[in-house]
Amino acid sequence: MAIFNFFSKQFIEIIEWLDESRDTLVWRFDHANNEIKYGAKLIVRQSQAAVFINEGQLADVYGPGTHTLVTQNMPILSTLKGWKYGFESPFKAEVYFVNTKVFTNWKWGTRNPITLRDPEIGPVRLRAFGTYSVRVSDPAKFVKELVGTNNQFRAEDVAENLRNMILTRFTDIIGECKIPVLDMAGNVNELSNYIKEKVAHDFDQYGVEIVQVLVENISLPAEVEAILDKRSSMGLLGNLDQYAKFQAANAIEKAAENPSGGMGIGMGFGLGNQMGNIFGGNSMNTPPVPPTPPPVQFFVVINGQQQGPFPLAQLAQMATTGQINRDSLVWTQGMANWTPAGQVQALQSVFATVPPPLPPV
Repeated sequence: MAIFNFFSKQFIEIIEWLDESRDTLVWRFDHANNEIKYGAKLIVRQSQAAVFINEGQLADVYGPGTHTLVTQNMPILSTLKGWKYGFESPFKAEVYFVNTKVFTNWKWGTRNPITLRDPEIGPVRLRAFGTYSVRVSDPAKFVKELVGTNNQFRAEDVAENLRNMILTRFTDIIGECKIPVLDMAGNVNELSNYIKEKVAHDFDQYGVEIVQVLVENISLPAEVEAILDKRSSMGLLGNLDQYAKFQAANAIEKAAENPSGGMGIGMGFGLGNQMGNIFGGNSMNTPPVPPTPPPVQFFVVINGQQQGPFPLAQLAQMATTGQINRDSLVWTQGMANWTPAGQVQALQSVFATVPPPLPPV
């Protein structure tokens, strides 16, 4: 029976790995119970390394090229097996092929907001995300620390662990750097390089090199961004006095556009005089009321394209001809977002003479 088993065995003469996947980091050469022939050819392609394991112990590591497996080319394995010079029998050993190419576009991002104290805004919560690239720099260490006895090791098996390292360092760096939130956009490149420097040692303990880290976005909660938008609008308008005058001018225009006719126009002029007295004062030495701002004009989305701006009179004609309706998106200075025309108070007069859509039959 032993003689039959001896003759039924097949000796491995060529050991190689053709990677047909995009995410395999390590693949164990499957030779079942077959032994490796003494003098067999080991073919290691570019961006690969071959690691020999003998009974759980790391042995020889081979880089790209074609290697003849003889005692002279297997110094560590020969020592572990106690081979004498001239040993030419088949042998058993596990062979792991390691993919050493650069793996790009791996994602990282904060699952929960990071709370920190901003020097300008105060306590804020930040979210961030980006990408990073890695490669296996020490195949032997990588197999020893992460792969174990797995016959295949994919990117997903290690990506989460590496991503958590980046997030930990990112949180620590954001808390220490004291960069105001409003200035972070101008320091994204510096943050990316700093994160790479900080996590390099963490990755190296697993035989992995971090090639690149990119911070793509740092964002605030939506409600905080809305407040910042209002603050920016105030900065464009100037001081509060100018803002109040701007609001008063809008009120005058809305009153003048009242579809009730002359009464609305008269009320508009009356309100304008009242506002002029309030802001300009009744003294003869006070400067005159500044001229009324030009009429508000709106941009309109027509057939998916932004057009305009159009004055209210032209918008009324467009509504009559069906070019726009109450659902058409409009925007003008002072509005935070594009809004359906039917929801804008200043445009109610535009649709005053346009009948609503017919009810369903």
